[in-house]
Amino acid sequence: CVCRRQSIPSLFGCLFAVLCLAVGAIAGKYSREMNDQKPSVDGKSTVEFRIAKLNQVWEKATRMQLPPVRQAELHSDLKIQEKDELQWKKSKAEGMDENGEREAKLRRGFNVILAKYGMDGKKDTRPLESNNLKDHDIREGDMFDDPRLDKLWNKAKSSGKFSEEEMQSLKREFQHHKDKISEYNIVMDTVSRTEGERNVISPLEGEVKQHVLHQKHTDLKDKMRDLNQGFERLRKLSHEGFSEDSEFKEPRVIELWEMAQRANLTGDELDSLKEELKHFETKVEKHSHYQEQLELSHQKLRHVEALGDNDHILRNQERYNNLAEKTREMGYKMKKHMQDLTSKISRKGLDRNEL
Repeated sequence: CVCRRQSIPSLFGCLFAVLCLAVGAIAGKYSREMNDQKPSVDGKSTVEFRIAKLNQVWEKATRMQLPPVRQAELHSDLKIQEKDELQWKKSKAEGMDENGEREAKLRRGFNVILAKYGMDGKKDTRPLESNNLKDHDIREGDMFDDPRLDKLWNKAKSSGKFSEEEMQSLKREFQHHKDKISEYNIVMDTVSRTEGERNVISPLEGEVKQHVLHQKHTDLKDKMRDLNQGFERLRKLSHEGFSEDSEFKEPRVIELWEMAQRANLTGDELDSLKEELKHFETKVEKHSHYQEQLELSHQKLRHVEALGDNDHILRNQERYNNLAEKTREMGYKMKKHMQDLTSKISRKGLDRNEL
């Protein structure tokens, strides 16, 4: 009898423990602990991302041995993609994105990343659409693989009106524009390929599918307009030089500021945004500095490895790993901040136009 009385609390205790484990397992599916990096199956490496396809891309990139700065950039792009996809999954579970528009944008973004880093399974033979000349041969002065940009750059370089520091700033401007041309061509190529697929976004039908297709072309038109405006700005800058009272120096920040000025914002809104852009520019400059340090650290590591001093190798490897991690982290924060600023300016401009 005593044994039976003692077994009842034990039984309830066991049942309670089982229930707790079950609830914990279900809740843990969405918990931070479950989403943190874990050792892989082989126990040798950690899982970088919560989404399997992003991990596959990252693992492929490490096998490809991309240059350190480019690898860090890829990591930042994948983190942004991960953030956007996880947000989309949550909103979809809440019944949003019924027409699949955000899903289509995410899929396109993922394809752009693959193409951007040469992992889309095809040789990068995309022409520079609007500026490509068939008889254009690569010469020593052709830094940007685009005849209009190269011509403008060589003219600015030989003009003698720019100091060494200003030439570095101008070079960043040209490189930024070159990257935008490349991105436009990748997006256009991606859109062309996905248009040929019949069920790109399920379960879109009829007018809804047509709407998404229209949105793709609208995005491309916007990118082309930005390219034209960017080139016009470069042309003016190359002829007139940098203005002493220029608000910003970094190309991405200048682009956001000009976008804000076209968005019909109030004076107070522009003043507030200007302060935020100053903080963002500091973040961009800091990230650029870390990229330079990472490249130097990588060169030093290769040099030390060639000498074969194990102690030196371990110390330099640790420094390089820390710098790589910091550069990736800062790259993600910078890109997220830029994403937020772009969205903020677009949203405010749209609200103002609707009023």
